[in-house]
Amino acid sequence: MGGDVFFVLMGAVMVFAMHAGFAFLEVGTVRKRAQVNALVKIMSDFAASAIAYFFIGYSLAYGVSFLESARIISGGEGTGFAPQGYDLVKFFFLMTFAAAIPAIISGGIAERARFYPQLIASFVLVALVYAFFEGMVWNGNYGFQTMMESMFGAEFHDFAGSVVVHGMGGWIALVAVLLLGNRKGRYGPDGSVVGMPPSNIPFLALGAWALSVGWFGFNVMSAQSLDGVTGLVAVNSLMAMVGGILSALFISKLDPGFVHNGALAGLVAVCAGSDVMHPIGALITGVLAGMLFVWSFNLCQNKLKIDDVLGVWPLHGLCGALGGILCGVFGLEALGGMGGVTFMAQLGGTIIGVVIALVGGFVVYGGIKAAMGIRLSEEDEFRGTDLAIHQISSTPDEDIVR
Repeated sequence: MGGDVFFVLMGAVMVFAMHAGFAFLEVGTVRKRAQVNALVKIMSDFAASAIAYFFIGYSLAYGVSFLESARIISGGEGTGFAPQGYDLVKFFFLMTFAAAIPAIISGGIAERARFYPQLIASFVLVALVYAFFEGMVWNGNYGFQTMMESMFGAEFHDFAGSVVVHGMGGWIALVAVLLLGNRKGRYGPDGSVVGMPPSNIPFLALGAWALSVGWFGFNVMSAQSLDGVTGLVAVNSLMAMVGGILSALFISKLDPGFVHNGALAGLVAVCAGSDVMHPIGALITGVLAGMLFVWSFNLCQNKLKIDDVLGVWPLHGLCGALGGILCGVFGLEALGGMGGVTFMAQLGGTIIGVVIALVGGFVVYGGIKAAMGIRLSEEDEFRGTDLAIHQISSTPDEDIVR
């Protein structure tokens, strides 16, 4: 058991480190006047998520409460908890997944969202909306998996969260972005697209690298035990990542933002089936995800006029849904997979996840918008979130009038 405790703890630390990746990916993508806000949002949302998940979310998803003495929750015979604090590190590991929901949303609503309403939204989403669906899929709550198996011949399979985490975050983000509205000046009066290029490509790349490295903890250590770990998950994650990079590279004609996000698109998509796909199936999944991201990002920004700053709906919402569905294709034994999945179970589970995300996002963000508002004033948005909210820029020495 001690080995499992250490294994899951290291997984938790790796996924925790991914939040630095979320932060720097946003810092590099937003305009310079919103860099400080990006950093503070990601860290503050992580803290709010930890509290929400400890007191409410984890209990809702798994029926486990830590409101007992330290001696009891540390585990041992007769306590109801696993020895050596395994349940505690499992909570830590899964909490880092939960905290990815507001981190994903943060990139979509960047540069114009009020701070405290977003912090409240993060708390509620992690405590209730995310935990509700997480419990359905990963704990079989409300008879969900029993229903899926009886209807479609297999449970809904999402090994590391293509839909449970990424799809949930991306589709909630879409609702938040639509309710918030576009950044001032993003589109001209005639509907033309006004360029707002990334502020720092090296930071963007650093964020993508940090996320990519941490993802091997996200996926591989979702086994949650040494006995359950398999190298198949690691190689599938690798193949999907490089597939996403290469397809985004060629389709975008070497655009650095698409190349680095292409890696993430592949990793998002492979999460669901990383334990059941053949590496070639994972490679194809990554290639398709990279293509989908580039196409849908351009569609979102240029055709639909949806100002999703980091493209989190295309990246996490659409690629997450794609991965959930493709698990039911490349996970089949007929295509070299491990089996135990069906296409209809994956399609049905993915659709249910999307619906829960859309409804939950509308209730939370719609309610907060009606109660207190979610958008900065036009004046504060013009000043930029760094000065308007935090009263300091990312390079304060440059702002001093000499």
